[in-house]
Amino acid sequence: MTNSPSALLHAYGKLADQTPINQVTLTNSNGVSVDVINYGGIITRIETPDSNGNMGNIVLGMDNLEDYTNATTYFGAIIGRFGNRIANGKFSLNGTDYQLATNDGANHLHGGVQGFDKKVWTMAPFSTENSAGVTLSLVSPDGDQGYPGELTTQVTYTLTNKNTLDMQFVAKTNKPTIINMTQHSYFNLAGKGDILDHQMQINSNAITPVDGGLIPTGELMQVAGTPFDFRNPKAIGKEINVDDEQLKLGKGYDHNFVLKNKPNHDLIEAANVYEPSSGRTLTVYTEEPAVQFYSGNFLDGSSKQASGLVHKQRSGFCLEPQHFPDAPNQPTFPSTTLMPGEVYSTRIVYEFGTK
Repeated sequence: MTNSPSALLHAYGKLADQTPINQVTLTNSNGVSVDVINYGGIITRIETPDSNGNMGNIVLGMDNLEDYTNATTYFGAIIGRFGNRIANGKFSLNGTDYQLATNDGANHLHGGVQGFDKKVWTMAPFSTENSAGVTLSLVSPDGDQGYPGELTTQVTYTLTNKNTLDMQFVAKTNKPTIINMTQHSYFNLAGKGDILDHQMQINSNAITPVDGGLIPTGELMQVAGTPFDFRNPKAIGKEINVDDEQLKLGKGYDHNFVLKNKPNHDLIEAANVYEPSSGRTLTVYTEEPAVQFYSGNFLDGSSKQASGLVHKQRSGFCLEPQHFPDAPNQPTFPSTTLMPGEVYSTRIVYEFGTK
């Protein structure tokens, strides 16, 4: 280790209404760095060394603020209030019916038309002897995107000298509501090309299969004997094009992998990934009961970034720890209800390495 961790704040751009947006660059003592903007709490860049010590960006992103405001890909964003899909944007809570904004056909996706990914967060950088971080704060008003209750939210990103990005999500409400937050970075550990040769392991025995609208059917499907069996490492692309009904529905992997039988706050390893050409590894830890694995099926090559990453189909993958999709409408799924007086708290950790 050479330098002390640092969190440096600088201007990033202005929204159309002239709201200034800032970026903080977090750097640890090993030279690993993470850029975060307060628009959407978006992680715009993560630079880690490959097995030869060469630094490179491993996440998909945009090159300017305007591109982020126009994007529908959720690159690097904080997702809320509710990650993943809610069927028809409808749910009932304590006898009251609610209609949310619909932005995925008839369904509600990732918090709606203006989810947390499109909000301006308050940003407070910090550094310690062993870490650099930023705390992002947001108050979502009662009725925002159709959700009940004023939700006060805080997300803290901490980059440690152990080459981990530790993310803590906390929220409180003044009315009964639902919540299911996550982080939506797209990774490409090679920094170029597609992600089909990445070796993926997901510590899951079952997925929640989906219908044509990618809404869970309510069942659990065992992964054994299917293309969804990642209990042992295998290339993402090994079975992505096989004749399988669930793969056809998602145009690849876009499924919720079950990690826990019952929710708790134990931090567990959800998945690990190894990219052979760079030697880079990514391990994802979470307190959540599931993780959504998305293989970038809907990326269409219409955008690229200065680092050379072109956003073609399957040029990045997401591992989004979360509660189950459509949980408010699925009585057998773990609850996503948050009541006044309770504290929503969850944690996601990205660990970067090589081998």
